[in-house]
Amino acid sequence: MRAILSDLDGTLVDSTPAVLRVWQGWMRDRDLPVLPAEKHPHGIPARSIVATLAPHLDADAEADELERREIADLEGVRALPGADVLLRVAAAEDAGAATAGWPLVAVVTSCTRPLALARIRAAGLPVPAVLITAERTARVKPDPDPYLLGARELGVDPADCLVLEDAPAGIAAGRAAGMRVVAVRCSHDGDALRDADEVVDDVSAFLRGADLP
Repeated sequence: MRAILSDLDGTLVDSTPAVLRVWQGWMRDRDLPVLPAEKHPHGIPARSIVATLAPHLDADAEADELERREIADLEGVRALPGADVLLRVAAAEDAGAATAGWPLVAVVTSCTRPLALARIRAAGLPVPAVLITAERTARVKPDPDPYLLGARELGVDPADCLVLEDAPAGIAAGRAAGMRVVAVRCSHDGDALRDADEVVDDVSAFLRGADLP
């Protein structure tokens, strides 16, 4: 393992309460059926979710509105166990040099860059030097492109990368990229994570098991 590519929401940052407030409010404003928390799709860009839930609406315009609301509502956004340790490595100025025996680290998220930065900062975490966001690839999770771009920017072969994920779409993306995938229990559990190579409670548990410095 030469590199760790980590998802953001549900893996490094718990933003679920804010996400549900924004999306359920948007559904009510658009006279759409309000999805219960357990049925809300995670790990997929807002535009894709809008296109599925409300194909009669302008997906781009609605995604922009949702992003505005999500950036404005950061109440309760917090770092998950292990996030600070991992992002201190990811925030190193020289992303091409591992820190004291650590693998290289990048963050790969389905958020846009403004939203990802807002949540990282709200959680009090360092900003990663390599940050792959939804607008940077033509195809998004569950396609492998975001993870392949992350590996390319770190200068590491995909086969030498490990993915940390919490959602089925991200697990599928990591596996399609030819990477080992470790799932964390946050937004999903049980059968939803069955396609991962390994399941752990959180990133902190993964780091302990990986025996890193």
